[in-house]
Amino acid sequence: MTQDQEAALPQNTRSIMAFLREHAPFSSMDDRHLALFAEHASLRFFADGDVVLLPDDEPVRTFNVVKQGRIQGERTSVRTGEPETTFEISQGECFPLAALIAERPTQTLHRACGDTFCLTLEHEHFVTLFSESDTFRDFCLRGVSSLLDQVNQRIQSGAMASLGSSNSLDTPLERYALRNPIVCSPDVPIRKAVARMHDNSVGSIIITDDQRHPKGIFTLRDLRTVVAEERCTLDMPISQVMTANPHRLPATADAFEAAMLMAEHHFAHICVVDADGCLIGVVSERDLFALQRVDLVHLARAIGTAPQLQTLVTLRNDVSRLVDAMLAHGADSGQVVKIITTLNDITVRRVLELNLKAHDPGIPFTWLTFGSEGRQEQTLLTDQDNGILFRTPDGMTPDQVREKLLPFAEKVNRELATCGFTWCKGNIMASNPKLCLSTGEWDEWFLTFIDASTPQNLVYSSIFLDMRAVFGPTEPLNGLLDLVLTRIRKNALFQKMLAGNALQRKPPLNIFRGFRYAPDGDRHSLDLKRQGLAPFVESVRVFALANGVATANTLERMAELAKKGVFNEKDANAWQEAYSLIQAIRMRAHQDQLKNGEELSNYINPDNLNPLDRRILRESFRQAQRLQQKLEVTYQL
Repeated sequence: MTQDQEAALPQNTRSIMAFLREHAPFSSMDDRHLALFAEHASLRFFADGDVVLLPDDEPVRTFNVVKQGRIQGERTSVRTGEPETTFEISQGECFPLAALIAERPTQTLHRACGDTFCLTLEHEHFVTLFSESDTFRDFCLRGVSSLLDQVNQRIQSGAMASLGSSNSLDTPLERYALRNPIVCSPDVPIRKAVARMHDNSVGSIIITDDQRHPKGIFTLRDLRTVVAEERCTLDMPISQVMTANPHRLPATADAFEAAMLMAEHHFAHICVVDADGCLIGVVSERDLFALQRVDLVHLARAIGTAPQLQTLVTLRNDVSRLVDAMLAHGADSGQVVKIITTLNDITVRRVLELNLKAHDPGIPFTWLTFGSEGRQEQTLLTDQDNGILFRTPDGMTPDQVREKLLPFAEKVNRELATCGFTWCKGNIMASNPKLCLSTGEWDEWFLTFIDASTPQNLVYSSIFLDMRAVFGPTEPLNGLLDLVLTRIRKNALFQKMLAGNALQRKPPLNIFRGFRYAPDGDRHSLDLKRQGLAPFVESVRVFALANGVATANTLERMAELAKKGVFNEKDANAWQEAYSLIQAIRMRAHQDQLKNGEELSNYINPDNLNPLDRRILRESFRQAQRLQQKLEVTYQL
């Protein structure tokens, strides 16, 4: 619609169109569809307390948008039998979509909160708009999920603007994989294998058996090692120098899986196989990151082989640029935090390796990480939460082992702080003697921790029950966690105390004023970590521990709980999307703070967000309230 065509419309129609353009999904709709809505909409007024819709009415026949005021949803409480507010609909938001799409009565009483005006569209015009506008139809069918797509697309397009990238990490590997890869049998001489690589201008050759199952890989990097070390002649079979059992992924896996595997293990090629495990292609690091300025695998390799501490400090500056690159490649917030956590893990390992080379304490140990790093949910703003688990050697006591390990741990903690992992104010660090424990001491600590549900122990639960090994043998920790999970599943009182503690983290919504601001930080600010993410993390942890879900990652816990039937699948999807949205807004805030030279913070002023972000943030907080309501009902709190 041209400006002249819009100018010819009645003033009231133009006014409604201008209002709709400020709110999603209408802000993404064509002008002609907005005009269709505006021309057929009527303005209805409801006084404070008026009932707008009743559950026992006929099937819903109107689509409504709040123009001014608020609408509250009320249902009878399962616990008290009294009406309680279950949601609130604010300016620019729609209702009742689910009932309208299903052509049924609403299941919730809708009541005006304060003097309220709604734009109302009758059923026949709603059907017309639904059939003609793809954007509107997508919103009606998918609700907040479609809005989340818009937020992610805007974040991605903003990153693309600076990177000029067009590849996506969601792309299946079959789109990237080199077809008809260069292969040879294990008995082929090295010289002939290298000649075949040269003739085909490739950097690797896959060694396969007669059924094309990958048995090994040989790269130009391997060739340089063979020549430099003079380990063998070029007439020896390739099987003598190949890397056996190369990593492989199915063709249905996406580029993100391949990138994370390369970053974690520091290699540059992955075999792509079919359902029978037969080789169908090869994906290289270059294939995945040809258009990127910062390469995940290259950065991970550089960190993992850094020769000194100062190199690690310098490389940490590339992580922010990598986050922009990953967003441009279509990574969502869950993927990005895993990328950051992976790079943090590699940094921690390298600091440990450098210190072991300089002064090995002579005691094998497992380096533990807790909290957000334990959940693989770290952002650019992170502190240290770590500890040590060791097996006491014969002839030594745990105290004697600590005498050797604690000076080493303190030096590692100091150097991690130099790399940007801030010193933990609560002293949750491996240099703390209380967190440098033998297997038996950790077991006893958890036993006391679970049996004595003191306030301090419940605070510790948000840290130590999300635990992971990042260096050293994993078997001792796996055995310890099995015992801990078994004890928690059998301890209903501890679960209930844990649930009560989780409910202390309330989402920042006030039914009268919208957002409830953080008690600290800047005025009119929200703490996206403590007020936004923590209600999800804490609540999901209780359900996970009670139902034997071993993984620590919040999104993965939700998925497992849905598989077990603990969560309704639709609820789990809504909670995953809401959690991801808050994390995405938090990460974008961190990126903006870095670009502006500001100190990283989890606080944001919602007034500085655009209408779409404010709306979807509010909806995400409502989902956190719904999750907490399930926790309340489950544990009768």
